[in-house]
Amino acid sequence: MDNSFWVGEDEHLGVPSLDRPDAPKAKTWSWEAIAAVERPHHARVSPDGSRVSFTLDRDTSDIWVVDLDGSNRLRLTTGRDLAAYWEDDPAAWSPDGARLAYSAGGSVWVVPVSGGLPDEIGEGSGPQWVSDDELIYYVDRDDETRLARCLVKDGWVSAITPAGMNVGGAVAHPRQGKVLFVDFPADDRSSSNIWVHDLEDGSNQQLTDEAGMQDLAPRLSPDGTLVAFTSERSGWREVHVVNVDGSDSRQLTEGSTDFSNLDWSEDGRRIVAVSSQRGVDHLVLIDASTGDITGVAGGGEWASVGWAGDRIVGVHESQTSPPRLVSTTTDSTLESVFEGIPAPIRAAGYTAYSEATYQSFDDLEIHGFLFRPEGDGPFPAIVYPHGGPTSVYGDQWDGHAQYFIEKGYAWFGINFRGSTTYGRDFERANRGVWGVADTEDCLAAADYLANLDWIDGERIGIFGASYGSYMALAALARDPQHRFACGVAKYGDSDIATSWALGDRGGREDLEKMMGSPSQDRQAYREGSPLWLVENIERPIFVAHGEQDGRVHPDQSTQLVAELKLLNKTFEYVTYPTEGHGFLRTGPQVDFYQRLERFLDWHLM
Repeated sequence: MDNSFWVGEDEHLGVPSLDRPDAPKAKTWSWEAIAAVERPHHARVSPDGSRVSFTLDRDTSDIWVVDLDGSNRLRLTTGRDLAAYWEDDPAAWSPDGARLAYSAGGSVWVVPVSGGLPDEIGEGSGPQWVSDDELIYYVDRDDETRLARCLVKDGWVSAITPAGMNVGGAVAHPRQGKVLFVDFPADDRSSSNIWVHDLEDGSNQQLTDEAGMQDLAPRLSPDGTLVAFTSERSGWREVHVVNVDGSDSRQLTEGSTDFSNLDWSEDGRRIVAVSSQRGVDHLVLIDASTGDITGVAGGGEWASVGWAGDRIVGVHESQTSPPRLVSTTTDSTLESVFEGIPAPIRAAGYTAYSEATYQSFDDLEIHGFLFRPEGDGPFPAIVYPHGGPTSVYGDQWDGHAQYFIEKGYAWFGINFRGSTTYGRDFERANRGVWGVADTEDCLAAADYLANLDWIDGERIGIFGASYGSYMALAALARDPQHRFACGVAKYGDSDIATSWALGDRGGREDLEKMMGSPSQDRQAYREGSPLWLVENIERPIFVAHGEQDGRVHPDQSTQLVAELKLLNKTFEYVTYPTEGHGFLRTGPQVDFYQRLERFLDWHLM
């Protein structure tokens, strides 16, 4: 496949990677088949529990509906811009089940479920219905996000949250006449508080206020008396409940685990949730009175979980199963509602992981997922730090990793300090030390691999995307031992001070939450910016970036490449004019991974 159409900048210094005729080939995996996997996400159950809406990524990210048994699949929208699933928002059912509201191109739209053209309602995002005639949605102005209420028939909008608030996590409960939302105070980026808005009298009441702690994901009980939410006050994101008037707040669960995706059963006796620990999810039921936990389905990664009558619907994936929309009862196996998995991916040879731990420079334990290829070795290896950084590499589908494992590479997905599902203290352990302490975790991963008798310690590379790209660059620049034989930086930061200035609001505020503003600690920003240490890089690096990236500005790679040229360092560099923060289209995705394969084979095989 000729992918040159998708390529912008394409340059190198030093000998570029060439195809190696002696390199092993993947036998059951192909880049084209991996790119063809369709990911359903942001599933939502209809009010009567009979249908599910979801977003499906192809060359667009359009809205679909399907019956709960998988029949009567219907695509409702066409031409919705392709969006990364981690940044997209779900469509919302009207209370009568006749329409779906969604956001696209910076506006809110409404489309009939029976078919027809959508109507543009107004500028905003994240719509939800508060009646069959009214919506609420987010409106951004001057670095503030407020909730607005809108009459669908004429588009008349009025704010329902006051100026000075930055809100998110809103959930409308039309039957109870309430809207729950989360306020993220600008003067305390580590805090978030639960509020309730009364749709009848227009009042807003604060329900929680724990300085320096995040209260998130509020959900109102069916009888309108209790609000369940997650809070990190105990050191984990446990489930708490509070009366809707703000009284009698208490912790419901005691599991030393992170909970998410809460949804009350119709009778109010149980809450379905996702319990996550050390990179692995479990679908569970929580007794709303006692907090007792019952397992429903274990393993993999779960998202978009909710009740559909007596069944539970969600999106599930694992290292050996691509994402699919499924349903289950509380005591049965998973049944597929929708899956877009090509036949070659179903038949491919999957390699299971083993869990591994090692000590970092300060004796902090780092945990990861290690894949060993078939054969005796010694094998070349890839250390893969995830993006985020407030995220995790876990039991989730990773076809790209499986491709390299089948070729004969060991793969080590590590969860450096700052990762989720290891408790609040571990999650906050990289605050103030971006690019320094967490980089040491990556270097310690190379030491761990080099001490395994089936790994060739001279042939270890590091590859990451977004924050993982930043980790890869920092690991090359901050290591006098030059542990890694090569590195790959895929749309990542090089100078976090200029990234703070050039990136979008979400990225800027996330950086401030963990590092403060540059004016508060310029030295920490300097120490955390590998751009100033490029002279220390002695190994080849492959740099790639999307020219439409709003989260990590393309100039992060432009300035890195300029410094590599100035210092006569060996590099390869490619940009993709159509791509943002994530290579989503088939052409750019396949082109990048073909180049990546050539680069790793040239320097590691």
